[in-house]
Amino acid sequence: MLVLWIGALVPLICITYWVYHWRNPRCNGKLPPGSMGFPLLGETLQFFSRNTTNDIAPFLKERMKRYGPVFKTSIVGQPVIVLTDPDLNHFVFLQEGQLFQSWYPDTFTKILGRQNVGSLHGFMFKYLKSMVLSLFGPENIKKMLPEVERTACRRLQRWSIQETVELKEATAAMIFDLTAKKLISYDQDNASQNLRENFVAFIKGLLSFPLDIPGTAYHKCLQGRKNAMKMLKNLLNERRAMPGKSRSDFFDFVLEELQKEGTILTEEIALDLMFLLLFASFETTSMALTLAVKFLSDDPSVLKKLREEHETILRNRENTGSGLTWKEYKSMTYTFQFINETVRLANIAPVIFRKALREIHFKGYTIPAGWAIMVCPSAVHLNPAKYKYPLTFNPSRWEGVEINGATKNFMAFGGGMRFCVGADFAKVQMAVFLHCLVTKYRWEPIKGGNILRTPGLQLPDGFHIRLMEKTRME
Repeated sequence: MLVLWIGALVPLICITYWVYHWRNPRCNGKLPPGSMGFPLLGETLQFFSRNTTNDIAPFLKERMKRYGPVFKTSIVGQPVIVLTDPDLNHFVFLQEGQLFQSWYPDTFTKILGRQNVGSLHGFMFKYLKSMVLSLFGPENIKKMLPEVERTACRRLQRWSIQETVELKEATAAMIFDLTAKKLISYDQDNASQNLRENFVAFIKGLLSFPLDIPGTAYHKCLQGRKNAMKMLKNLLNERRAMPGKSRSDFFDFVLEELQKEGTILTEEIALDLMFLLLFASFETTSMALTLAVKFLSDDPSVLKKLREEHETILRNRENTGSGLTWKEYKSMTYTFQFINETVRLANIAPVIFRKALREIHFKGYTIPAGWAIMVCPSAVHLNPAKYKYPLTFNPSRWEGVEINGATKNFMAFGGGMRFCVGADFAKVQMAVFLHCLVTKYRWEPIKGGNILRTPGLQLPDGFHIRLMEKTRME
């Protein structure tokens, strides 16, 4: 009987000891306050809980109130230090490659690819970044301006003869088609398979609970990635089979790099890069554009001011039939304020992950080496100490504020050396689309527009509008 009792007691003691150390991790200093949650599961369920407001997510808000701007937790089995402090966030971005490096949970890396640019470091990251800038750098964006305008005008005209338009889906298709053409000369009208459909499946589960079981959003996400990668690989092989036929797109540039003697680029890295570029280029921008139109619909005074700026551009032209020039684009002062306010309030990228390369001491706390860091842009963008009435949409708050990158209080496009290389291209697409929209059309919301954060931003009912061409008297 005693042996059985001891046999039962020993495992219980071991489990108790393990649970205690899980909930009370040690370090050479003082860990931030917080809870590690249940063993292995941590606070994963709370992190992925649904939220239907533009405010800071309850997961963050409750813990900020209880523990302060820096706290510890555990998500999908990984110990995490959560940062909502602007100074500490800025410090993390500035110390990229020295004290911190880009990192994603294994479940997220599985989705984006083991060799995605966000998971690469040092020389390889800089090499890939320079490749991307060859397409999205300032000089190339200038050259693309007329095509961006033609695309926006054509799509808007097409939508104006439809009874209703679901704007998120429509703008996503518009941006994807333009980007896919520039990257891989992909033409949906002449393609045997629909590449974007696979990205749609991918996006729906991107920031869902990581349960890989048939029927779950996460499983569909993985399947979408698998199918999209298969199509990209087939396109790459087709291009290799016709070496003399140049299309002057990004795929040609990638093939040249792959064929160079001693190249560090591999096919796996190239395909992961192409996948990430296609995803990042259209999903975030289409969401921002949809919210921009929703904000305009909700605030006639902002719409009036934006429309006045763009109609002034048209009136000041010598040739009324000419398209947008780069000088005109750069003159859109209020438009850039409007875009800043849209992405500030949208918080499309809810969190940004890093990992501590060594033990770090900051503001009285210790961050152990190997722990994950979660930077939370929304906690900064919605901080009433930094933005008066932070939940109010007010583009005029940006008057006189010049932003060419990330700041301590604005990180909608990331920060540091990993500041989004496509930020300028996204702004061009938004500004040009808005120019075409407000000068030539009026619209009315029909249904949808409700947001859902899980923590990724979604529009579960879409945003349906009726688009109509303006009359000469309007």
